Order: sequence, then structure tokens, then C-alpha cells
Amino acid sequence: MTAPARVLVVGASAAGLATAEALRRKGYDGELTLLGDEPHVPYDRPPLSKQVLGGAWAPERAHLRATEVLSALDARFVLGDAAVSLDVPSRTVGTASGATLRADAVVLATGVRPRTLPDQAGLAGVHVLRTLDDALGLRADLLAGGRLVVVGDGVLGAEVAATARAMGVGVTLAGPQRAPLEMQLGPLVSGLLAELHTGQGVDLRLGVGVTGLVGTGGRVTGVRLADDEVLPADVVVVALGAVPATEWLAGSGLRVDNGVVCDAHCRAADGVYAVGDVARWHHDRLDSLLRLENRTNATEQAVVVADNVMGADRRYVPVPYFWTDQFDAKLQIHGVLPADADVAVVEGSVRARRFVALYHRDGEVTGVLGWNMAKQSRLHRQRHLVELKDLAGSHVTAAEVEKADF
Repeated sequence: MTAPARVLVVGASAAGLATAEALRRKGYDGELTLLGDEPHVPYDRPPLSKQVLGGAWAPERAHLRATEVLSALDARFVLGDAAVSLDVPSRTVGTASGATLRADAVVLATGVRPRTLPDQAGLAGVHVLRTLDDALGLRADLLAGGRLVVVGDGVLGAEVAATARAMGVGVTLAGPQRAPLEMQLGPLVSGLLAELHTGQGVDLRLGVGVTGLVGTGGRVTGVRLADDEVLPADVVVVALGAVPATEWLAGSGLRVDNGVVCDAHCRAADGVYAVGDVARWHHDRLDSLLRLENRTNATEQAVVVADNVMGADRRYVPVPYFWTDQFDAKLQIHGVLPADADVAVVEGSVRARRFVALYHRDGEVTGVLGWNMAKQSRLHRQRHLVELKDLAGSHVTAAEVEKADF
């Protein structure tokens, strides 16, 4: 198979840029276009909830590449114009401005959009955090003072709570779990995170769901819990996860089910591929469809997609990985951490808040977690999770992998 003359990447995201860069590294010299719905050049999202929100970084520092590096890519960037339709047979994308972009191969990298509460639209002081503009808007509201309530006790919610508290903001973290990230990390580590947040002054109101918002004069004043208690709030962040940005693919003929469904080569149709948060592909070693939302996956999957666009026949079989930074805790998670796993600390000390833990099921290692021990956790990952050998043998389901990376 010869390389396509024209490649269109829909999504000027980290995954989209990584795909374009991988194509050029592999010698692709055809026409290359990146289409993005935001006006910004590609930027990194993990710093938004930490360095950008906290003010340690200027917004420009989150840009993935300098202007001259993007220019050297010899790609056309069409920014601030969202994709609204895809004709698969002709590989033609229509945009919100009325433009039509055609290519011989199309890579879908549109990512996800945040979930919202039904009553938050039009209510001032309520934020989600997905884009650079979201981070800057939230930071402005936090600097104005008042009480923040974070709705959502997963990775993003806990990171926002930690960053805001470090800014001196009064913070309440609300969610249905008994401790932050309990479903992702299990009771031992989530309990340590709860102690960390409480010790830093975060008010944890966990174990009760959120049913809605309360407002006066068009601005939020509180968050209503399932037991009818109202948590006072001047600012609210809704961090309830995200859903794949696939609405624009209605009528395309592609299979869309919790993402763009692909084969093991990340191919959704002839000449159409998906990469990053929006891709739900068949993971051969887990023998199930899988979708991962993290920065590492975006980069690693992009390399495989670029190879396949160029005519290779590569299957994508990664070991799932994500990380989170909260206060002085830096956690790295490799593999899968099932809710019923046995957890053993094999290096360091829980008391010292510096340790590596192995997660076992039926005697097999399924995951590795490092708390302030990044290098050591990578070594254990290499030792125990090479090519998903142990994951495949432990009958971990794809649903558990997705939950672990939520």
C-alpha cells in the first residue's frame, strides 16, 4: 500500500499533533492538514488543572510546540472551525464555516467534551475544565474570592480542588465515592488522598450524590446534594467526567458507541482512523473494545496510527497508564487496579508517603501504583506488566480498565 497523497487530521489536539509529527518523522511528504475547533495552536491539557489554573504557567507555556517548530512541520492548520460532517466514501469533512476539506486518509482526533449538570447552562460562576479558555475563566473567578465547590471526586475534581486550595481558596469537594478516586485506586490509596486533602484544608463532602445547583439572580449560590443539603458556593466546577465528541459524525455510517469504534489497527473504516480520547479500539490482549483518556495514550496511539496510515499493519496493545499530581503527591498508575484487588506495598513506606504498591487478582499482578516513586514504579511495570502478559492472564475486563482511567 502506498502512502496517501493527502491526510486530514480532524482535531488540533495533542493526539492530532502527535499523529502529524509521527507521519513526518516516518517520511510522509504529502499534503497534511490539521482542523481544530479552537482558535489556539495545539496545547497540553494536563497542566490546565494545575500549572495554568494555579498561575505558575502563562497560558502560552502550555503550547505543545513553538511557532517555528509548527512551521517546520509543513502542515496546514485550520483553526477555530469545527468539523460538522464526514462523508466516509469520499473522505470529505464539512466545517461550521461551510468549508469542505477532502483527503485520501482522515484521522479523527476530536477528543471528548465535559459532562454537565442539567441546570448549569446560563448560570454564572459555574465552570467545566477542558480547554485553555476554561482554565483561564475559572482562574479569574477564583482570584475574585469566595467559596469553591468541586462537583466530582475523580482525577480532575481532586486536582482542581488541590490547585484551588493552594491558591488560598476555600474548597469543598463533593461526590458519591467514600474517598477521592476510590473507584480508580481502591480504598488504601484513596483513603490516603482523603487524608491529604483534609490535612490541606479541603472540606470533603463525599458519599452523597449531587442533584443540582442553586442560584440567585443568574449566579450560582450553592450545590444541592441528594440528601437535600445545600453547600454554599460562589464558584462551582463540574468535573463529572467526559463523553466522546462524536455528535458531528451522525449520518456518517461510522460505528459510534462510547467513541469511534475501531479495529485493532485503530481503523474505523477504509481510510479513516481514530486516535486519542475519542478512539475506542479492539485491544487484542484484553479481547475487548477499549477507550482511554490520558495524555500518554494520545501520544503512543498516534505513532501506531501514523504507521498504519503509511501502509503498515500494526496493532495497538498498550499497557494503560495515567498519572495525577495533587499537593505534594505525585501518583503514577500502570495497568489496571481492579476494585477487588489485593494490594501489597513492595517498596517504600505508606507512612512516609513514598511507596510502590502492586495490585493482584487471583495471584497475578494487574497494576502498579507509585506514590512519589516514579522511577521505581516504572521498573515494577517493566518487571510485571510486559506486553500485558499478566493482564491478559488475569481476566481483567475492558470496563475495569476504562474505570481505572476515568
